Amino acid sequence: MQISRMKKYFLLFLIVPLLSFNIHKFYVSVTNITYNEKDESFQITSRIFIDDLEALLLERYGIKGNLGTDGEPPLVDDYIEKYLNAKLLLTLNGENKGYTFLGKKYENDLVICYLEVENVDLAALKSVTVQNELLTDLYEEQKNLVHLKMRGKKKSFVLIKENNKGMLNL
Repeated sequence: MQISRMKKYFLLFLIVPLLSFNIHKFYVSVTNITYNEKDESFQITSRIFIDDLEALLLERYGIKGNLGTDGEPPLVDDYIEKYLNAKLLLTLNGENKGYTFLGKKYENDLVICYLEVENVDLAALKSVTVQNELLTDLYEEQKNLVHLKMRGKKKSFVLIKENNKGMLNL
């Protein structure tokens, strides 16, 4: 009887940690926004996991992305640009600024998107607001890191679905 009870405790000791161990994917994007004084522009790079972007393209637009492969549909860039324009907003002095989608490249398991806001008058700039809702419509746990560099200042934000804006007053 004593051995049977010990076996139960031993099994319980082994099973409980296995049940409580939860493998969970980390949902994150990283966006760097840097003011380039020479070009008088904001240069933006957004790093997004390929599998997350593929899931988004399928869910939102019904497209099987096959990103970074020979099977990548030719219109993928158009859909990525459309999504970025809807979910990543840059506001200068309270005015929304559009940007140009320059393209993308693949690096390991990431898609790196390149964007640019041209003709930014740094002398007149008083505030910069970044709204980043990338993938928050697909993943509740999504976190978007934003690093903003200009005038020798660096400000970083962790933006989530409920708090998707960060502001830098100059």
